[in-house]
Amino acid sequence: MKRSKSNYFKIKRFSLATLDAFVIILAVLLTLWILQATVTNVQIIGIISIFILVFSFVQMMSGEYQKLWRYASSREYFRLILELIFASIISSFIAMIVFLNQIEVMLMLSIITIVSILATRIWAAIVRRELRKEYERNVPRERVVIIGAGEAAHKLIGELKSSAQRQYEIIGAFDDAIDKQNQKICGVPVVGTLSQVHEYVTHESIDSILLAIPSLSDLRRREVIQSLKDYSNKLKILPRLSDLLRDVKMMNQIRDVELEELLGREIVRLDPAPLLAFLQGEVIFISGAGGSIGSELCRQIIRYQPKMLIIFDIYENSLYEIQNELKALATQSEIVTLIGSIRDCKRIESIFQLYQPTIVFHAAAHKHVPLMEMSPNEAIKNNIFGTLNVAQCASEVGVKRFVMISTDKAVNPTNIMGATKRACEMIVQAMNAHSQTEFVSVRFGNVLGSNGSVIPLFKKQIQTGQPITLTHKDITRYFMLIPEAVQLVLQSGAKAKGGEIFVLDMGNPVKIHDLAVNLIKLSGLVPGEDVEIKITGLRPGEKLYEELLMNEDGLEATNNKKIFVEKALFNDLDGLLIKLEKLQNLVTSGETQQVKMYLKEVVPTYVEAEYNPALYEKQ
Repeated sequence: MKRSKSNYFKIKRFSLATLDAFVIILAVLLTLWILQATVTNVQIIGIISIFILVFSFVQMMSGEYQKLWRYASSREYFRLILELIFASIISSFIAMIVFLNQIEVMLMLSIITIVSILATRIWAAIVRRELRKEYERNVPRERVVIIGAGEAAHKLIGELKSSAQRQYEIIGAFDDAIDKQNQKICGVPVVGTLSQVHEYVTHESIDSILLAIPSLSDLRRREVIQSLKDYSNKLKILPRLSDLLRDVKMMNQIRDVELEELLGREIVRLDPAPLLAFLQGEVIFISGAGGSIGSELCRQIIRYQPKMLIIFDIYENSLYEIQNELKALATQSEIVTLIGSIRDCKRIESIFQLYQPTIVFHAAAHKHVPLMEMSPNEAIKNNIFGTLNVAQCASEVGVKRFVMISTDKAVNPTNIMGATKRACEMIVQAMNAHSQTEFVSVRFGNVLGSNGSVIPLFKKQIQTGQPITLTHKDITRYFMLIPEAVQLVLQSGAKAKGGEIFVLDMGNPVKIHDLAVNLIKLSGLVPGEDVEIKITGLRPGEKLYEELLMNEDGLEATNNKKIFVEKALFNDLDGLLIKLEKLQNLVTSGETQQVKMYLKEVVPTYVEAEYNPALYEKQ
């Protein structure tokens, strides 16, 4: 590729130099004919040779032969004129000394040569430009509308118009500013306000919609995106003003709309200020560090320069990946990577004794509802007794604060996973009442894009041409982004005094059916035509909706309007341990139905969904 480019430029330079030589020969002959000057053949050849050598040398040294003249500006043409005048003066001076001392001949020759070379450049540029236009007329271009008529839009339109491919035909722009209506921006007419985009796109054949107002408020941006969700596969946006890269072209910063931007709710952004005092210089242990929440905990915690970050998981591949990522981020923190299971009490105890962690984030858990319905004993071993192991070891070594990741499925649970997580909350609250360690839980809903969540499943089904499978058309869930869920966990850990269950105001729940429809549209397909949405029926233990709170009357606000606290509801550690011992004996015996029945004694709010004996076997 490099060699072919080099050859192209060599041929181009040779062609221009040959053209200039031909022009100079004609200019000399025309001058002598006009002035009827008496000269010998030797003088003619000598004058031609001097002019060709000097003009070629000057243009070669100034880089004129390397320029793309079809894009040349008036400034570049002015510079060329100055260089040609300089070359003509040198050529005439040498020619007058060596061959022909006639100033009128040299003056006329200089004028004709300069005008002729300049004319060839302009003519070549015009021809190339017209040929390019003819080519572009025959090549289909992408029809684009721009949302915005400000500085960013002005720059973006200029870049799109001047791009080498010329693949865009900019039809119009939209802006809410009254003074911009019926005006033009870079030759593009402003055809309406932001509220008129949907109607315009509906009636016009538009390939892309570019949102080019980086200064738009989050609320207004969401409103615009929501209004165009039927065209989400065509919509592309510039980043927010604070995220724009200064030295990168606007057109290279355009991105597709993300699914979370179609949720229609404000993305939660929490105050990072208290976190430095909470995390800096601490020895932090994270269980389940290779999972979606655990790995994001690692990424965010490392920014606050803990003394040591101990990452712990049973799955070596995911742990290896986050370890490599952290090594690139860590500057002053020691990273300790350990493989093991939270079920192994001796393993946890030896780690805590050796490293003496001061803060624990417990994110390890089995979380898949249908799988846990099929293997309830495994869910209980891992979620309940694994949490008990980590909590007791933390208390024994004097961990300052223990933060457990919980779920909305723990509220009035109808499935094994939710019941085990509610039992974990009870363990954490009861331990807090009998330990110097401050134990807290953080409860939130589903996270977009986490391992095993519906979004990756839907994407895979779309990519492979399968129908999207949905258990019920009206099923709803609360959704968060993984980074904001982790912000909540950290913020709650910093605020904790012990015994609380922190709950995030997650806004309105979202219909999973709406998520599926939006995801199909984002893929450029038509729901029901290109991709079928197949309703399969609710799975064992699955709710139509989830709850976030145990007791709204006991809910207290914090100084952050998005975070609430549910006060401790359970502190009977001795009674709980007796029940857990009996539960463990039943799990060991392998009698699944007895285990499920007794789990209701441990978690009184657990109401089992309709039982299908065919789904369960002795574990």
